[in-house]
Amino acid sequence: MSTTSPADLVSTPVDGVNVLGALSPSRASDFMTCPLMYRLRSIDKLPEEPSVDAVRGTVVHRVLEQLFDLPAPERTPERADALVSPSWDEVRAGEKDVDGLFESEAAAATWLESCRTVLSKYFDLEDPTRLEPAERELYVESVLESKLLLRGFVDRIDVAPDGSVRVVDYKSGRAPGEMFEAKALFQLKFYALVWWKTRGVIPAMLQLIYLGSGDVLRYQPDEADLRATERKIEAIWKAIQAAQASGDWRHSPSRLCSWCSYQEFCPEFGGTPPALPSVEE
Repeated sequence: MSTTSPADLVSTPVDGVNVLGALSPSRASDFMTCPLMYRLRSIDKLPEEPSVDAVRGTVVHRVLEQLFDLPAPERTPERADALVSPSWDEVRAGEKDVDGLFESEAAAATWLESCRTVLSKYFDLEDPTRLEPAERELYVESVLESKLLLRGFVDRIDVAPDGSVRVVDYKSGRAPGEMFEAKALFQLKFYALVWWKTRGVIPAMLQLIYLGSGDVLRYQPDEADLRATERKIEAIWKAIQAAQASGDWRHSPSRLCSWCSYQEFCPEFGGTPPALPSVEE
């Protein structure tokens, strides 16, 4: 018997290359935050309780995606507001357990209004009537020389008339402090690396739009940035492989623990991780 591998570690053919594993920015971030959380989410695949913040983000992303389906003159705050309830209905239909987030219809209505408040800030930051994104909710992937597959979904790609590329990501929460900006930008640098590997072009701008606080974080990457990001990703992957080999998925306490869905399995809270799932050799 041996401990099973997460989907990230399973060898899979991609475009004729037998990749050794796959990594997305969110799973890489999980491991950097807490190896035990990565294990419980990616290997044990334990269910997570939905949160009002996460579901708000889903609804807001859905509204913004639909907003750009409309002709430019119709991309108004009023149309965005009108899209909130239908988008919430779509989320409810796809994720039945989200109804349990609210104690009453009144509480759900108050929360839905918070979605509208977050969306209203978007129009203070950008004028969607003047934008024509080249791509939205774009799946990207690239295989590194180490045969690690990088993959993920980019919220938006803008291409200027001169060919300059801007990678855009929406966040429904508040902008991080300066100490956490690098961590916030890691996701977009990850996508910029994939774009460079597949298209041969380094994005001119990375842009994080924080709708919760009405802030925009912009960064201009260069080749040195992206090569450093690639080295960081490779190091994360090697650490994941080492944890897989040793079975040592230690927890890493931080202030983020208060939002973790896996407290009952974490030694920090008096819990015990489940036995690692096993498969036949």
